[in-house]
Formats: sequence, structure tokens, C-alpha cells
Amino acid sequence: MKTESPKILVINPGSTSTKIAVYQGDQCLFVQNIRHYIEDLVMYPTIISQYEYRLEFIMSTLEMEGIDLQELKIIMGRGGLTYPLESGIYEVDDRMLTHVRKGVLGQHASNLGPILAHAIAKQIEGAKAYIADPVVTDEILPVARITGHPRFERRSIFHALNQKAVARMYAKSLSKKYEDLQLIVVHMGGGVSVGVHQNGRVIDVNNALDGEGPFSPERSGTLPVGQLIEACFCGNFTEEEIRQMVVGEGGMVAYLKTNSMIDIETRINEGDETARLYLEAFVYQLAKAIGEMATVLRGKVDAIILTGGIAHSKTIVEDLSARVGFLAKIVLIPGEDEMEALAMNARLMLNGDLTARKYPH
Repeated sequence: MKTESPKILVINPGSTSTKIAVYQGDQCLFVQNIRHYIEDLVMYPTIISQYEYRLEFIMSTLEMEGIDLQELKIIMGRGGLTYPLESGIYEVDDRMLTHVRKGVLGQHASNLGPILAHAIAKQIEGAKAYIADPVVTDEILPVARITGHPRFERRSIFHALNQKAVARMYAKSLSKKYEDLQLIVVHMGGGVSVGVHQNGRVIDVNNALDGEGPFSPERSGTLPVGQLIEACFCGNFTEEEIRQMVVGEGGMVAYLKTNSMIDIETRINEGDETARLYLEAFVYQLAKAIGEMATVLRGKVDAIILTGGIAHSKTIVEDLSARVGFLAKIVLIPGEDEMEALAMNARLMLNGDLTARKYPH
């Protein structure tokens, strides 16, 4: 008699929401996006202090939906800002929990992922908590870390979960292994990351969080260093204001006061030439970044995968493809399904294609 696949609970905390889903094999049995009101969140001084508030919501939602907690054997949490890790699936342990609580690389809602997963797993006999491919996934080559001054080192912070998932999906569509391909994966969302995937490792990628690579709807990307230094010391801006220029209020928000590419395309269709220029600049910078990354693979690129929310834009995809299509085949996998990506990692572990690692730090 065939045994049923274990049920998987996936938890993805965002700044104002907590998404949860239950999977069994390839099937999603239940999904819910729990919204949190700003007036409730402001009562908590830190992201980590929201832990019990969010846990209560998760538990009550599962109960209302009739989900039997004892049937959940794998609890997947979105990986937070731990110390840098190689790609893979990691069992949550006390050291990892300590590091995300401290915010060793910063505070972010995803830091709650392993904490919530661990708290739920503790209540279930035989259940374990895991994370997979957190944003701090770091596999870049030693030569790629060098900046030009020993005081500074390039960091790997990018959309690892989605990039790895779509790369695996593409490999599967060819009946090949992800580890046998050389790919450039371009994630286009609120932030932009362009990663070089060589034989299953992301050997170079721009730091999509704090000022490297193309600008995006909300982030400045690489800024002219001399002008940035002047802005830092001119006395007109605080450190926090400078940081906001780079993340949150950079890119299209700074230029056009919106982070919506749909709104920008609407303005262009209505004759807004300024919006047209900045959209062209966005595609221009992306194309240059892709071309730069193609040199890392010495031009031997099996495919360029376009993903993320902006990959739904026909205009942007066509314009970008026209600039970089000569480099390799363009593959379109739009959107960012982080829940399915986390469940995919759990299935790969169950199937023996991935082995859970111990948190090394």
C-alpha cells in the first residue's frame, strides 16, 4: 500500500502580511494571506517582537480551516537575514534562531520565518522546521568579491529563493539537471537581481538590497560614488535619509513618484515622455547588467531567464529581449511564487534530491 506524502506547512512573513499554505506532494491543499493592520504592528517596537502576535494568527487560521496540526511533518519558514549561507535547505536550530533574533545582518520580516516555523514544529510530534535559499545565500567566487579597496567587499544578497526555483523549473522542462546548466537569471520586482548560475551555484550576482546593479522601482542601484560621498557629508541629509534614497525611495519612486510599472506604462501610453525615458533607462541598465554577467560565463549561456512581477510586462520583456537576445535564448517565467518555491525545496528533500544541512555558524 502506497504511503501518503507528508504534509508541508509553508510560512512566509512579509512586512504587513503572513502567508501560509499547506502542501501534500505537488498539490496545494490550502493557502491564506493573513493581512496585518499597520495600527496593530506599530504597537511592537521591533519586527521580532511581533512573533507571538503573528503566531496566534497562524494557529487560529489553521484551526478555522480544520487543518490537523499533527498531520504537518515539515514546517518551511522563509529564510531570514542569517549569516551568509550556501544554497540549500537548512534545519532550524538554536544558533540560527539566536542570529535572526539579533538581526546579525539586519532586521527584516523574513527573520520571523525560522522563528515561527520552529515554534509550530515544537508542538507536533516528529515535525521539523527548515528554511531554504534565504536572501543571504552566498556562493559567489572569490574574484567576484573584490571591490577595488580592501575595506570593502561585495556581498551576496538577492532573490535566491525565486532565482533558484525558476532555474530548477527550467532545467526540469528540459529533462536536465539544474547542476548541468549555465544560466543568467534576472529577477525583476521591487528590487532587481541578475545572477550567474553555473552548474548549480550562483557564482556572481549584484547585491539587490543596498545599492548595486540596475535601478529598480524602489531602489537606486549603483550610484556615482563621488556624488554619493558629497551627499553624505553636505549636511543636508541624515544617514537614514541617505539609506532611503538607496532602498525604498530610490529608482522609479525617486524619478516618477511611483513603484508601479503598470502606472508608468499607462503614463507612457498617454504621452508622458519623461516616463518613457526612465523606463528606457531601466531596460538599458538591465541589459548592460546581463551583458556583464554573460562575460562571467565567457559567453557560454544556455538561457537567460526573466522572472519576477515585472516579467509580466510585455513591453519591458520585448525591449529587453531585443537588447540581449543575441546572447542566449530568452525564457520567460513571470511572477514570484515564494510559497511554491519553499514547498519545492521540501519535496526535493523528501525525494532525496536535496539533503538538509546543519546551520554552520
